[in-house]
Amino acid sequence: MAKVKTSFFCQNCGTQAPQWVGKCSSCNEWNTLVEEVIEKSSGTKIPFSSNSDKRISKPQKITEIKHHKEDRIVLNDKELNRVLGGGVVPGSLILFGGEPGIGKSTLLLQTALKQPQLKVLYISGEESEQQISMRADRIGKKEANCYVLTETSTANIFRQIEEIKPELLIIDSIQTLHSPSIESSPGSISQVRECTAELLKFAKETATPVFLIGHITKDGGIAGPKVLEHMVDAVLQFEGDRNHLYRLLRTTKNRFGSTNELGIYEMTGTGLREVENPSEILISGNTENLSGISIASTIEGVRPILVEVQALVSTAAYGTPQRSSTGFDLRRLNMLLAVLEKRCGFKLGAKDVFLNLAGGIRVDDPAIDLAVVCAIMSSNADIPIGSKVALAAEVGLSGEIRPVNRIDQRIHESQKLGFEKIIISKSNTGIKPEQYEIEVVKCGKIEEVVRSIFG
Repeated sequence: MAKVKTSFFCQNCGTQAPQWVGKCSSCNEWNTLVEEVIEKSSGTKIPFSSNSDKRISKPQKITEIKHHKEDRIVLNDKELNRVLGGGVVPGSLILFGGEPGIGKSTLLLQTALKQPQLKVLYISGEESEQQISMRADRIGKKEANCYVLTETSTANIFRQIEEIKPELLIIDSIQTLHSPSIESSPGSISQVRECTAELLKFAKETATPVFLIGHITKDGGIAGPKVLEHMVDAVLQFEGDRNHLYRLLRTTKNRFGSTNELGIYEMTGTGLREVENPSEILISGNTENLSGISIASTIEGVRPILVEVQALVSTAAYGTPQRSSTGFDLRRLNMLLAVLEKRCGFKLGAKDVFLNLAGGIRVDDPAIDLAVVCAIMSSNADIPIGSKVALAAEVGLSGEIRPVNRIDQRIHESQKLGFEKIIISKSNTGIKPEQYEIEVVKCGKIEEVVRSIFG
């Protein structure tokens, strides 16, 4: 009987160690090494092997390498295409993460069902065929060219792949797969790394795009070794509050496109609906006589979006003022409050300040600063801001209104949605107010903004 071989793997970074130590030598985390059973026999069969002729790679001069432009596979999902950079690159490996119940499986099953031009293989290790069929009936099968396989062994999966020869592969989820060449349990560091390596080899040798659904940890990161995110070509994060209808699809890594794009979906009873004009869902229509509400013109990726900023300023009941922010950086909120206190004379040191961006969206664009400041001033004075006023500018530490990029797109988006006035920085050059139907007001200080809005 062969001796069982074990090794220790760091659950944070995947580093292998011959014996247990308290601190990982690679990532310096404590108590993250776990013992796993491994098997390294020379007779272990590689689950996937390409049928194409093997070629020996030789070094070539970079100027002599011939290449041709690969056409992307355009999916019937505009939001997913946008986030991926215009479509799926053949042979790419895409990791799809998100909280439990957020809609990862629904989105990718919906994507599989909406591609009649592609032969799609949907592999699930978490649900039965009947459960997947019930979900597909709810979404709407239409003219789906989709095959379903419930399997967790990579050896059996590649055997079925060779028979079906899919053009798109979806794995739900990578933590449920196990490779026969590794003896540890599914979901362990070594299994996740080995299964991903096998799928990566398959994707690159056959030019078949592969989507991997990945679980996340309590800290919000992808479960498994950190090397998993280095192996894949793109990492997509599906996020949103399950109490809200809207879901946001972001990119944290993309070798073939921008990481600044944002996709927005609405969860309905028949699946996820693409939201083509997010400004309309992020702005409520009953803000005419309410104080503490302003509209910011921001940009996510290449898409201009108008977001409703809500602020509430009240006297601190217990002497210690609270500062709370949802969807906006709390440290930047404290900085803006200090600017209002020091430069503009607003006494907010003894008051509670609560800030919220409607719709559950999170914005990091500095152009939202002016809208945050105006919402706070409106709530503090209990004077409403006109519902047809939009704002797009950054606020500096001396109280000056600083310019932001791509102001032309912000103005056009505000004009398209029926706004009558937009306030920007006077330092934004090249903007001629007379060429727009909307009134463009240029300001250099917060005092000028106050006079323009509140009179």
